[in-house]
Amino acid sequence: MEVISLPNSKTVTFANQFMFKLNRKNGNVCPTPSLPPTSVLRILRPLLRATKSAVKLQFLSQPLEITSDAAIPTSGKHMKTATASDVLHLLDSLSLRVPSDIYTSLIKECTAIRDSAGALQLHAHIKRSRLKPTLNLINRLLLMHVSCGHLETARQLFDQMTLKDFNSWANMIVAYIDTGEYEEGIALFVQMQNYISMLKFPAWIVVCILKVCVLTRNVALGKQVHGQLLKLGATDNLFLSGSIINFYGRLKCLDDARSVFDQLSCRNTVIWTEKIVNSCREGQFVEAIHDFNEMSREGIKRDSFTFSSVLKACSQLHDDGKCGCQVHASAIKLGLEFDAFVQCGLIDMYGKCGLLPDAEREFEAVCDKKNSACWNAMLMGYVHNGVCVEAIKFLYKMKEVGIKVQESLVDEVRIACSSSTLTRELGKQTDRCTAEE
Repeated sequence: MEVISLPNSKTVTFANQFMFKLNRKNGNVCPTPSLPPTSVLRILRPLLRATKSAVKLQFLSQPLEITSDAAIPTSGKHMKTATASDVLHLLDSLSLRVPSDIYTSLIKECTAIRDSAGALQLHAHIKRSRLKPTLNLINRLLLMHVSCGHLETARQLFDQMTLKDFNSWANMIVAYIDTGEYEEGIALFVQMQNYISMLKFPAWIVVCILKVCVLTRNVALGKQVHGQLLKLGATDNLFLSGSIINFYGRLKCLDDARSVFDQLSCRNTVIWTEKIVNSCREGQFVEAIHDFNEMSREGIKRDSFTFSSVLKACSQLHDDGKCGCQVHASAIKLGLEFDAFVQCGLIDMYGKCGLLPDAEREFEAVCDKKNSACWNAMLMGYVHNGVCVEAIKFLYKMKEVGIKVQESLVDEVRIACSSSTLTRELGKQTDRCTAEE
């Protein structure tokens, strides 16, 4: 077994650790991922224009490993980390065949660091080789191109595949959705059902498509997906059911959402919270609070998102904050009073109910002083109650701590000041505060 050394050698580093053995009989290089070999090939300084005659072979009695995580300092400087192209160039210069294991590792590396140029070179190298890639390797190539932004290249490769599994389809569907090409993603999802039964789909891909249906306002497709799930008896999956309720609620199909909820034999926190959110979205605040209380009676755990959702309903009841105070007491009993979502909801609720001292007390209790949502809620509390002077002062405080104020909120302050007797002076102060930013 040989070790390849080069003049002025400096160890090459990789994102992944590689160990190689050189086979003297066939001249191939192969990885040794587990058991330590009797002798290990150490790749040294990359050969930019190397020839096989420039390589000197040496024998070592002890194996050497490649350093992988960080560049090794030489003469006070750090070497540049070797890329997939460097590795392939070195192996080509030695006329060594690259096995699929090394291709897989290099593909993973290009995917992780999103090496666009390296990805194209690596794919071209695989095409030139005599290697017959497996389906798993092709799927990794798809993911690599998608991660590097080569969507057209990935689609060409996908269309050329004679055999596809779920991962092949999912790579392309998610890629189109991530880039905002929703119709292409939907088209592939529909086409995939001709080859793979929806019963074999993992729940996450169905949830992903339902979210796209919401974004594209595609009620028909969402209902078709729901119908297929009913036929397959897959609606007992609470993860899927929660997404279906969310889909119907966002597209204002409340009767359908309620029907899905009522047909469930078992309901968890997510299911109940989705129903509360739907009720709040459609202005059915009394029903939202009723559902919140029903969760307690049935012994269903109420989390921070449940509380933040029901507090929005409390802020709209015009009962001087009585219901909100009861919800606050429940949060304290469950130890959620210092949760960021709950605190923000409490500040907003107390502000809208005209209980500014309570809102200020909750704001002072916030642990994360950089939480912009809490600052915005407190600012709007002042605006909602017409306390313009305090609102202006609060704007300056936000600036001092580095909170960037949304332009829409600044407009709210200006509008509030315009209806005040201090219109001109407060308006000037508001403009001065925002101009200084």
